[in-house]
Amino acid sequence: MNGRAFVTLAAVAVTLMLAGVLALAAENAARNPPLPLTNAAIIREQASAKHLDPALIAAVIYTESKFEPRPSVAGAEGLMQILPTTAYYLARLSGGSRFTAGDLATPRVNVAYGSYYLRYLLDHYAGNEMLALAAYNGGLTNVDEWRAHAEAEGRELTVEAIPFPETREYVQRVMTAQERYRSTYPQALGIT
Repeated sequence: MNGRAFVTLAAVAVTLMLAGVLALAAENAARNPPLPLTNAAIIREQASAKHLDPALIAAVIYTESKFEPRPSVAGAEGLMQILPTTAYYLARLSGGSRFTAGDLATPRVNVAYGSYYLRYLLDHYAGNEMLALAAYNGGLTNVDEWRAHAEAEGRELTVEAIPFPETREYVQRVMTAQERYRSTYPQALGIT
């Protein structure tokens, strides 16, 4: 093999290796897209005020809206995708008297209401994040029924036993995102 053939063969080998590395990187990026984070100060503030894990708030926002607060088909609004009816209920519950549905477009208000609701659900379920997340997505009444049914059968309600596929997947996505936010943004979220 002459020198020119060797150089050509080496260049092809390096090109193939580089293509393989880039393909693996693209596949990994597709499986684990970069996590966006905006409004970190608001998330930290609400986490502190409501005694919540800031990574949990960020994970709910990511799962609900990917930090892009467009209204949903169901009419949910803002970063944490809160239905106006839920927000009015929370306003009454928390003593808010000047709330209007348009306030949900304001990140500070939306995250405050969503965090309040998360705290309310966590308190309702004695700190069980899985049940609280299931209720955030599938409704408190549904989760109470699922839980009662599971307990009547002598078992606990697990993620795998959630009857609504959308809610089951939602809980899994939030819990995965929560761990990723904890490891990716500990300083920005004030996690020590």
